[in-house]
Amino acid sequence: MQIEILIDPRNFRRWHERLRDRLARVLPRATVRLARQEGAGGFPAEIGALLGLEKTILRRMRPTLCDPAPATALEPAREEGEQPDIVIDLTGAQAPGPAPGKALWRVLYDNAPGEAGAVAALLGGACPALALEEAGGGAVLGAALPSLEAADGLTGGLEAVFSRVIFLIEQVLLSPRRTFERPPAQPAAGRRPAAFFARAMAHEALRRIYHLSCHSPHWRVGWRLHDGPGVLETGSLRGFRWQVLPDLGDSFAADPFPIEWRGRKALFYERLDYATGKGTIWVQPFDDSGPMGPPLPALEEPWHLSYPFLIVHEGELYMVPEASASGAVAIYRCVEFPGQWRCVGQLLTGIEAADVTLFRHAGRFWMMSVVRDGAGGYSDTLAIHHADDLFGPWREHALRPVLIDSRLARPAGAVVKHSGALWRPVQDCSAGYGKKLALARIDVLDEENFAQTRMSLISPGPAWPGGRLHTLNRWGRLEVIDGAVLTPKNLTLRRFVHGAIDRSRMI
Repeated sequence: MQIEILIDPRNFRRWHERLRDRLARVLPRATVRLARQEGAGGFPAEIGALLGLEKTILRRMRPTLCDPAPATALEPAREEGEQPDIVIDLTGAQAPGPAPGKALWRVLYDNAPGEAGAVAALLGGACPALALEEAGGGAVLGAALPSLEAADGLTGGLEAVFSRVIFLIEQVLLSPRRTFERPPAQPAAGRRPAAFFARAMAHEALRRIYHLSCHSPHWRVGWRLHDGPGVLETGSLRGFRWQVLPDLGDSFAADPFPIEWRGRKALFYERLDYATGKGTIWVQPFDDSGPMGPPLPALEEPWHLSYPFLIVHEGELYMVPEASASGAVAIYRCVEFPGQWRCVGQLLTGIEAADVTLFRHAGRFWMMSVVRDGAGGYSDTLAIHHADDLFGPWREHALRPVLIDSRLARPAGAVVKHSGALWRPVQDCSAGYGKKLALARIDVLDEENFAQTRMSLISPGPAWPGGRLHTLNRWGRLEVIDGAVLTPKNLTLRRFVHGAIDRSRMI
């Protein structure tokens, strides 16, 4: 296969080179080349100046995907008689129809060709909807909604968008042919680059002041013991009162996973130490009335750990914690419950995968996670793997990636069976990391297909106040969630604020 990517030399950037290299890696038998072709031109001077200021002030001159690339690296366009199999037009020009028997694709940002649409949306405070379409107003071959959770300024926003354009093109090239509805444009009130920069700098200053006085975000674990319907059944946090796991003060607690193992109940969670900024796995023993005794350390590695997913297999208890910084998905066996675990293998290697969630379906093991490739958000790209056995070998789903959508990709707890179907809690990060929970019903899942329907959207509120909510799990009578609240570093002020928050919760 021959793939030609058309680039306007006035707008040739590092992300285009990254696209070429990525496609060459995932399609080793293909020839991928970047070719020069005049198009809509580069960014306006004021946008270039803004990116330069951000690189100096926010990025401290670190390389970015928005950096210009040398035009000498572009090859001349092919002669008409040498038409490649697929042409991807990234010039932003109104593309003509494809040659007979050939494919001509272009990327749309809020239904407009060219990166000016992405810039306009980001300056207006919105994330552009992405689409890959056949030229000439043809079918939409792929669609995506990136996450801006890790974006700093216009540069960060463009990196989040461009990195997901790469995934989107890869998805269309590698996956079975599908067509999508044309995504609606996201309304955005444009803002001049100077005003955007001033606003971004003010926001950065306020953020630094806030972090000097408060722990942010400060996650807390909520729990309740009951026999009635829970969040999954009601689509709401209301009902039985949520209790708060005791706060250690020097750290936060998040990603709770409860279990009863050989007659003993426990709640595993991530504890992030504010002094080191690294997460470890802790466990809180429980009995039939609530927490029993102090929390205990359960698992620590040189890298950050979180999301301690638990699974029982052939009479043994295993944990698969989030460890994306290690570049692998490792599995640990419980040696002595609840605090001793031993690594017994790696399910996947060479992957930046977060919040791995395992379950059985149709006689197979399935693994869902969110993945990235060193750039962009952490919550918008869903990958699925499957295997005949828990220890593999694990194979990637035919849809690669399965989904690029900040609203419905990231796992938020164990997949469970409900009303005759599989349901998965997911994070809705469209308004920021961990802002809301959604409950999605899995309608189709096999080795080549996946479809889900969002059934409920759940936000923090009177029953569980705060600014974020991103995990839901239940084991028997013990139901758990988490959420983030304002937490001053001053102990006296913190007790006052937390007391006011807890008094506000519905009884």
